[in-house]
Order: sequence, then C-alpha cells, then structure tokens
Amino acid sequence: MKVLKVDHIGIAVKNLDETLKFYQEMLGLELHGTEVVEEQKVKVAFLPVGDTEVELLESTDPEGPIAKFIEKKGEGIQHIAFRVPNIEEAIAELMAKGVKMIDEKPRYGAGGAKIAFCHPKSTNGVLVELSERE
Repeated sequence: MKVLKVDHIGIAVKNLDETLKFYQEMLGLELHGTEVVEEQKVKVAFLPVGDTEVELLESTDPEGPIAKFIEKKGEGIQHIAFRVPNIEEAIAELMAKGVKMIDEKPRYGAGGAKIAFCHPKSTNGVLVELSERE
C-alpha cells in the first residue's frame, strides 16, 4: 500500500467557534472553510498547514461519534488521516493483512474525500483514517 502523505489530523472539540479563535488568532492559521457532514453528525473546520490540514470536529448530535469521543476521552486528537491514491485497493490490502476495518467500503467524508477507518484494535489504539481525494 502506498501512503502519499498525512492528509489531516482530526481534533475533537466541544465548541468549534471558540476553538477556532486559538488556531486563527494565536497560531495565525487561516480557516479554509467549514462543512456539516450529516452522515457523521459533525461540523468540520479546515485549517491548512503546509500540504496537510488540521481538521476541527464538533458534534452536531449528542449521540454522534465525536460527542461520544469527547465524553469518554475529552477534547483532543481523535484521528490521523493518511492520503492514499486508491482507497478500495488500500482497504483490500489492509484486510488481506489482517487489519480490522471499521469501514470495509469507502464512505463520504468532509471535503469530498472518500474515507475509511481502521479499527483502533488493529492500530495500537490509534484511530487511523484512509483518505482519497481528487
């Protein structure tokens, strides 16, 4: 499997607007845009840093995965995403190597990406996302 780069680092936050103040005012990062991904019950803000991004994630539903993550672990890094050239091939290769996948087929992610998550039980506790973008 070929990993092209770190696509983004996902950070779970309780309040997107408050958190953006730190990244914009203190670090000087520019907001590239926001998006609501209904399927994942999340509002996302994108802050480019070089050729990667910081992705801030605020839950839109108290039962959503980000809300549950924050409830269990608090705010902080929720996942790391690696860009791959062909997500279907990457999923198949990882599964053939015995990696447990949360998503055995790609789904829609923020920014128009096709995404799939590896189960943390197969990645030493880290939620790893595969991301394919055009």
